[in-house]
Parts: sequence; C-alpha cells; structure tokens
Amino acid sequence: MAGGVCPVEHHSFDVGPVGSVMEEAEAFIKQCYIERGLPEVFLSRWQEVKESIEKTGTYEHTYDELVYGARLAWRNSSRCVARYFCQILNLRDMRDLETEEEMFNAIVEHIKLATNDGDLRALMTVFRPEPGLRIWNSQLLRYAGYRQPDGTILGDPANLELTDQALKLGWQKESRTPFDILPLIIQLPGKEPRLFEIPPEIVLEVPISHPRYEWFEELGLKWYALPGVSNMTLDLGGIQYCFAPFNGFYMGTEIGARNFSDVDRYNMLPTIAEKMGLDCSENDTLWKDEALIQLNIAVLHSYKKHGVRMMDHHTLTDYFMKFIEQEEKCARPVHADWTWIVPPISGSATPVFLTSMNNRILKPNYFYLPEPWKTETEA
Repeated sequence: MAGGVCPVEHHSFDVGPVGSVMEEAEAFIKQCYIERGLPEVFLSRWQEVKESIEKTGTYEHTYDELVYGARLAWRNSSRCVARYFCQILNLRDMRDLETEEEMFNAIVEHIKLATNDGDLRALMTVFRPEPGLRIWNSQLLRYAGYRQPDGTILGDPANLELTDQALKLGWQKESRTPFDILPLIIQLPGKEPRLFEIPPEIVLEVPISHPRYEWFEELGLKWYALPGVSNMTLDLGGIQYCFAPFNGFYMGTEIGARNFSDVDRYNMLPTIAEKMGLDCSENDTLWKDEALIQLNIAVLHSYKKHGVRMMDHHTLTDYFMKFIEQEEKCARPVHADWTWIVPPISGSATPVFLTSMNNRILKPNYFYLPEPWKTETEA
C-alpha cells in the first residue's frame, strides 16, 4: 500500500464476510502504525503479517493492535454519539481461554470491573476469534420477557426469544417478575450452548424515583447500571472477533425514552400519564410528551442519586460536537447516521439536529451478528 491510509468500507451495520484478509490486514496495520507515529515499525510488522497470511490464511494481533483497533472501531461507529470517549476504552485480552467456565468467569470479572461501584469504566473483553464461538445474549445484562397464558408479556418484550431459548435449555424461575436478569448462554464451536447464572451480587441496579412525584417509586421500575453489548463482532483487519463484549455508559434517553417508553417495550407512558392526572383523550394534549419528559427526569435523577455514571442527551451531544472538532483538527472526516445521533427527545434543542452528516461505514467497526438460534433463512 502506497500513499496515505485508505480504510476499508462496508455496506451495512450487519456483519458480512471478509473480502480479502490480506487487503484488510494491510489497511489496518498501516493505519495502526502510521496514526500512532510509528511508520518505521509498519514495514517490518507488515512483513510478519503478510508471511503469516500467506502460510496460514490468517494472523494474530498484538495486544497493542487490539487496543488501538477496538478504539478505532469505536471512533468509526457512525451510529454512536459517545465517540468522544473512544480513547478511554480499556481492553482485556482473553484469547487464551478455552472452556465455557473460563469464559463465564472472565465475563463475571468484566461486569465487576466495568461497573466499578457505579463509576463505570469503558471496557472490552476479547475472546479468541474462532467461528462458532458465541454468546447468545445481546447484552451481558438483560431482563427476561415471559409469554403469559392470556397473551400478555411479563418483563421486557425485546427479550422474548432469548427467554424462550433459556427456558428450553433448562433455565427455571419460580417467582417471575418484570425485572429478572437472564442467564448467560455461551456456545463453543460444534458444541451445545450452556447456561450460566449471573451472580446477583455483581449486578448493580438502580431503582427509579422522581425528585417531585413520590408515587413514582410505587411503579417498581428499575434498570441495570451496565450497558454491556455482546451481539456485535469487532471486525478488525480481516479478523472477526464475534465474542468481544464491551460497554460504555448509558445516555439517559436510552432507558427513559426507549426501554421504558416504547410501546413494544415496557410501555410506561400511559401509566405515568394517568398517575400525573393528564388528559389522555386526545393526542394534542401532548400527554405523551409530558409523561416522557418526567420519566426521563426520573431516570437521570435516580442514576445520579445512586452514584451511577450516566449522561443526559444535551451534554452528550455537546461532546459529540467536540469530537467533530477533534477529528477536523486531525483532518479526518466524521461519518455519522443522523437518525441515531439525534436523541429521541428534544432533538431540535441539541446541537446535532442541524449538523450535516454523511454516513459511511468504515472498518475497523462493530457489526451486528445474527441471532445464533436462528437458521440462515430465519435470520
């Protein structure tokens, strides 16, 4: 490769096959060492990588390459509004682990380290990049969704299928609630998936209350502190790490304006509006808007009250503008998906609303994996 760095581009946010391991490896290795101010290291390292690919069809990243690549993938994530913080991502290299028990213990340690008593750390744990090695959960912490005999759903409807799979594998929950943490399901290549219960003492949850409405606590709402994503592959230089859970921290609207509010999630707006005494007879009373704002106030208030790191959408979009400024100083264009960057409430009151965005998907990046229990036809 001659001239400047030319990253590989992808067509969607879903994982796809690597086009050419050699080409993607060369693009990444060059970017890794040129951006880090180590051009003299690039040629010798690239020769090692090239020889390995020619002999075996693949190569192995160094720890420094993994760290740089994971941060670069975050920087390239055009749907993420929190990219200003990509350089604080820490990484645990667990590529040497072999058994499900070892991997589960590593995830338990990840949850502890990342939660950090509420002062959340941005953290990734990387396991070996072997095809078929998967965790079935979309996030490390997820609430079950149970199908009731009357057709209703108890818990989080987003996790109905994962809950069904856990029950089929033998998971039992005698006393069911709307907020039951699902077990982890880990599968090694060529083996049956296995269940692992997450120790409840390592899961930090935040009970939701409101600074003015005392009845809010009676709703019994709560959410976990750690947003640990586990259904995405780290696509890095021609190698795909399909078991590489990572986390940052929550923006308040992710919980208040989506998880609790969406009609196909917990759908709490009608209940909150009724408790507030709002007129819900017509849309133009804006009862949904009033209830939505108070719910988001409650979420931010509760996380702050319990000392759990979270950021509101105004502050985080300000940081996104700072990220754009930083990248412009480095002569790097910022690619972004406007529909994901603009928050789900008060979008026009944030600086990103009128910001022109061009959405290109560059590698390294994080791509969604198909649900492992589905066939290719179903996926």
